[in-house]
Amino acid sequence: MADMTRDQQRAELHRTIWGIADDVRGSVDAWDFKQYVLITLFYRYISEDLERFVNDWERANGNPSPDYARMADADAEVAREAIVNARGYYIAPSMLFKNVLARAEKDKDLNETIERVFRAIEASTVGHESEKDFRGLFADFDPNSNRLGGTVADRNKRMVAILRGVDSMKLGDITDNKIDLFGDAYEYLMTMYAAGAGKSGGEFFTPQEVSRLLALLATEGKSEVNKVYDPCCGSAGLLLQAAKILGDDKVRLGYFGQEINPTTYNLARINMFLHGIEYGKFDIALGDTLLDPQHWDFEPFDVIVSNPPYSVKWTGPDSPTTINDQRFAPAGVLAPKSRADWAFLMHMLAWLSEQGTAAVVVFPGILYRGGAEGRIRQYMVDHNFVDAVIQLPTNLFFGTTIQTCVMVLRKNKPDTDILFVNAERGFGHEGNKNKLREEDIQQVVAWHTAREDVDYTVHRATYDEVVGNDYVLSVGSYVEEEDTSEHLTLPEVRERIAACVKRENELRAQIDAILDEVMGS
Repeated sequence: MADMTRDQQRAELHRTIWGIADDVRGSVDAWDFKQYVLITLFYRYISEDLERFVNDWERANGNPSPDYARMADADAEVAREAIVNARGYYIAPSMLFKNVLARAEKDKDLNETIERVFRAIEASTVGHESEKDFRGLFADFDPNSNRLGGTVADRNKRMVAILRGVDSMKLGDITDNKIDLFGDAYEYLMTMYAAGAGKSGGEFFTPQEVSRLLALLATEGKSEVNKVYDPCCGSAGLLLQAAKILGDDKVRLGYFGQEINPTTYNLARINMFLHGIEYGKFDIALGDTLLDPQHWDFEPFDVIVSNPPYSVKWTGPDSPTTINDQRFAPAGVLAPKSRADWAFLMHMLAWLSEQGTAAVVVFPGILYRGGAEGRIRQYMVDHNFVDAVIQLPTNLFFGTTIQTCVMVLRKNKPDTDILFVNAERGFGHEGNKNKLREEDIQQVVAWHTAREDVDYTVHRATYDEVVGNDYVLSVGSYVEEEDTSEHLTLPEVRERIAACVKRENELRAQIDAILDEVMGS
């Protein structure tokens, strides 16, 4: 694969990867099965990464032909502490992916072997800085689950297929830094699993194209930032998009995210590793961001990107602690119990740096509803935090066809205007979903940068306009829809009516002739 371009490698990978993953699962539901393939892919990655690291280390110290995979565990053990300090984890040679795979078919206790290997990898991090990043990382791979088969033999057979399937994925040489095929494989698999899972699975995953748009908007005008944050990070795709756009070396202090779902929390950490983000440069936390935020010691953030859950319930208004929380208190009112959307936005605003930008996917209802949501909107507008509202096409997300918007928040706006963009017509199709193409993404960014009116598409509204519209932020309230109906003069209308009447008379005559012929026969 060394002579292939990045696009060719990706195309070849995508032609085979889903077929492999689909074949090894057999009759197991794809969504329930995803953890087995994704975690095995991670296991292969860290095995190859560690093997490469140790072999390079040995060469640098005078060994011309090192082979860590063939080293005795006892011989390797002397370097355990140094390896963990350097890489964050340790895998004994016998426990490397390639060696477990080589023995797998004849290993009648493969379930116990895999469980022991994963426990050992996690245990190797205890007491080190990397411990929190590896803790529970393999928890969703249960080699004794009935989902893999009714007997130990059946489950082991399925696990052999998983190991072989992941091994057969053409992911190239891990030392080739020009192509991120492990990370690409992971993202592609998650996309396919989310697409097939419907509402139950799609909510954890933001399509890469939407993630890219958010990251471009949030990093616009920035060549280097301190930290990137996502309070509802899902599988961490938005954090990684910011890394791709800026370059990891331009994010000085790292990536921070929080996720409430334990399985998705594990997926996020694995995703960061597979994209080459070192364990010391990201902090993904588990928990409820609104009620138990985990990154007080790290805010504020220069870049915030997020796709928070739509209209979820929360207990904020019933809690005296939340009412006085410095994140929510400035608005003078909390988001309603049945819809936490504005609570997430207030949280992000509170943790946004003075020079920062937040780009957030929002549900259109929050842009016009009254009550507490209307009062929070008023607070946001009066204090000049709303930079732009961008309406996206329908049917972009997995599990829902709902139309969404992007809200851009800033604290350092040079004026009090708000940009409204109707981007609902810019998309392509992929399967039964709509998809933002690269030209669509770049067009939205260009409109946002230019901040100039475009007929039927973009309007730069003044503060007085928004106040006069009762602080409604719906794009349709500011961007006029183009009238595509045909306008006719009165003579043209008469001419068309006459033509219709003439045609009707001709058809009647033809029908009469046919009836006369039939009746005559």
